[in-house]
Amino acid sequence: MPQKLLAFHRHNHTHCVSSALAEAQELCNERGARLTPLRRQVLELIWQSHIPLGAYALMDQLAELTTRRVAPPTVYRALDFLLEQGLVHRIHGLNAFIGCPTPGEHHQSEFLLCRDCGVAKEIDSEELSQAIRIVAEADGFLVENNSVEVTGLCPNCRPKDDAPHERA
Repeated sequence: MPQKLLAFHRHNHTHCVSSALAEAQELCNERGARLTPLRRQVLELIWQSHIPLGAYALMDQLAELTTRRVAPPTVYRALDFLLEQGLVHRIHGLNAFIGCPTPGEHHQSEFLLCRDCGVAKEIDSEELSQAIRIVAEADGFLVENNSVEVTGLCPNCRPKDDAPHERA
């Protein structure tokens, strides 16, 4: 993983991937869902970086790992399964997928997307989710699910003279 991403995420990435795979297997076992070798491989590829991957990028990476080309419907079925199980999120604006750090919990999807390095970070903001519900309810709209995608520059890509000021 590029140094930029390591600094932005400040965690042991190898541990992050192995933990995500172990948690996915445990959740699937609890739910009676089958995490097949292909589904697991797709999930592992998604977790290899914090950069959202599209289905065709996944197909290319899978082709490098196996002797046969994996057909688009096969990859899309694996992605549908991972979405249904809450193991990944779809970044709609990019038509790409990213691993979910809290797959055991139903939650809204809010992401910070760096337009320079491509990293995506899921944020957990109850305040943002509540604000969306309040605005929607004022219009008589019942929110069932939402996904917020905020594009900008991560701390490593933003100009150094534009760094956030420390609060006193």
